[in-house]
Amino acid sequence: IAGGEAIYAAGGGRCSLGFNVRSSSGATYALTAGHCTEIASTWYTNSGQTSLLGTRAGTSFPGNDYGLIRHSNASAADGRVYLYNGSYRDITGAGNAYVGQTVQRSGSTTGLHSGRVTGLNATVNYGGGDIVSGLIQTNVCAEPGDSGGALFAGSTALGLTSGGSGNCRTGGTTFFQPVTEALSAYGVSIL
Repeated sequence: IAGGEAIYAAGGGRCSLGFNVRSSSGATYALTAGHCTEIASTWYTNSGQTSLLGTRAGTSFPGNDYGLIRHSNASAADGRVYLYNGSYRDITGAGNAYVGQTVQRSGSTTGLHSGRVTGLNATVNYGGGDIVSGLIQTNVCAEPGDSGGALFAGSTALGLTSGGSGNCRTGGTTFFQPVTEALSAYGVSIL
């Protein structure tokens, strides 16, 4: 399973995988949104929930919006992002987004979309006391289910889809959790 592809929560709910990562000990994990990992500890790669992805190893939401799922099968972790046209983009490292940067997002509801970074260090109130700060603001569209998916530029990982407004028919504003912060928090690196 690669970045941008669908992951399914035990008990219902679909998100998207951000990036596959590795710890210094060699264990592999899927990095995704924290508002996803907080809803379930067990995750699957298919909607029928017969193919196990793994078990939650960390979650941080609100405040931040990142979470970690330990792969049950390390060899299933693909270090690329799926582009929804039959091809993949190899991700070789992580970096920090900058305003005006052209970026792409891959997610399991709307596939691949591109746009630009319009702001940094944004704070978003998702309601119900769920406030997340330090987010990347973009004009890339997203829809429910794209959450957790990959934001990248070329072969560089930038962020995890957090949330926003609008949709991919009329356009919208989408916010992303910077990936470098999540990698640092968990002591992992891009696969």
